[in-house]
Amino acid sequence: MNGPVSIEVLRQHLIDPEICIRCNTCEETCPVDAITHDDNNYVVKADICNGCMACVPPCPTGAIDNWRTVLKADAYPIEEQFTWDVLPEQNTMAVPAADDSPGAGASGDTSADASGIEVDTVRGAVVPPWSAAKPYVNLYTHKAPTTATVVGNYRLTDSTTDSDIHHIVLDFGSMPFPVLEGQSIGILPPGASADGRAHHARPYSVASPRDGERPGYNNVSLTVKRVSEQHGDAIDGVCSNYLCDLKKGDVVNVIGPFGSTFLMPNHPNSHLLMICTGTGSAPMRAMTEYRRRRRLKGATGKLMLFFGARTKEELPYFGPLTNLPKDFIDTNLAFSRTPGQAKRYVQDAMRERAVDVANMLRDDNTHIYVCGLKGMEDGVLQALREIGEQHQMDWDALWAKLKREGRLHLETY
Repeated sequence: MNGPVSIEVLRQHLIDPEICIRCNTCEETCPVDAITHDDNNYVVKADICNGCMACVPPCPTGAIDNWRTVLKADAYPIEEQFTWDVLPEQNTMAVPAADDSPGAGASGDTSADASGIEVDTVRGAVVPPWSAAKPYVNLYTHKAPTTATVVGNYRLTDSTTDSDIHHIVLDFGSMPFPVLEGQSIGILPPGASADGRAHHARPYSVASPRDGERPGYNNVSLTVKRVSEQHGDAIDGVCSNYLCDLKKGDVVNVIGPFGSTFLMPNHPNSHLLMICTGTGSAPMRAMTEYRRRRRLKGATGKLMLFFGARTKEELPYFGPLTNLPKDFIDTNLAFSRTPGQAKRYVQDAMRERAVDVANMLRDDNTHIYVCGLKGMEDGVLQALREIGEQHQMDWDALWAKLKREGRLHLETY
C-alpha cells in the first residue's frame, strides 16, 4: 500500500511591479541576498528567501509586502518575475493548517523586536520616532499619478564644477499632497526605455518642511543631481537630466508620497544628529527648516550637522548653511578634494567632535539620521562605535536600543 504523498507548499515572497519605485532599498536591506533586479523589475529568489521580513518595513511604498501560496515545485522563477507588469492573482489552493506565516521555518537565534523583525538583520531602525507625525503614503500611483507645476529651478553648486545639483520647487495647486520631513516622492519622466516600456518613477527625498518650501503653500522642493557618469562610464540619467532641464511652468507627473520611518520627532526637546553627503542633504534641510520655523515656539532640542562634499563649491546649500545662527545648529563641513589639503570625510569631522557627539549619544532624546552614498554608511557607523566605546558606552547595546526606539535611521543609496 502506498504511503501518503508529501506536497510542499510555499508562501512565496513577491514584489509588486505596479507600485515598486525601484529605489533598491529592499535589495540593500536583505540579509541573505535573496533580492535582485534587472532593468525592469525587482524580484525575490524563492530558493533563498527565508521570510525574515527585514526588507518589509524599510520599503517606502509597500511593494515588497506581497505573498502568494504556491506549490514549492511551481514557485515563480525570477526569469518570469522579470517580465511582469502586474502580480499574478492568488489561486484557490488550500493552505495547510500548520504555521504558514512568511517567516515560518526560518532558522536562527537572532532576537526580534516588537514588530517581529529580527533586529540584527538591519542596520537602522525599522520604526519611526515615537513622536513623529503620522505620514500619508501612496496617495498617487503609477496608474493614477498627480501633476505639479515647476515654480522654481536653480543650480546650487558653482558653475565651475562638474557637480550640477539643482533646487527644484514643485507646486501642486489645489491637489492635496501632504508630506513630512524625511519622506520622498516619485517623478515619472516622459518617454520610454529601449524596450518600449514607460519609464518607471524615480524617488527623490523632499527638501522642504511639511508646510511647504514657501510657508503656507502647497509646494515641495527637491535636491537633484544631474547624472552624467556612472561607474566611470558616460551616461545620461533619464530622470535627473529631465528634472534639471525643467523650466518654470512645466508640468510634472508625480506619485507618492513614500516613507513611513525616516521621520523626524515632534517632541520639542528632541536632538537631531544629522550626517549627510551631497544630495543626501535634502531630508536634513527639510528637518532643519521645520525646526527653524518652530524655534520661537518652544523647540529647545539641539541640532548637530556633519555635511560632506568633494569641495566647498560642490556642497549644495553652502551659503544658507553658513548663515544659520550658531546657537541654532552646530554645522561641521568636511571636504575630500580641496586642493592642497588632506582628504577629510564626515567621519573624520565626527571624530574631531567626539566629546560633543558622545554627549548626544548618551541622551535618550537624540535621534540620528544618515543620508548619502552607500559608501559612507560603514565609515559613519564605525565612527559612532569608536566614539561610544572611547566614552565608556557599550556600542552594541546602544545600537540595538537606537534601532528599537526608532532613533537611528539610515538612508543610503
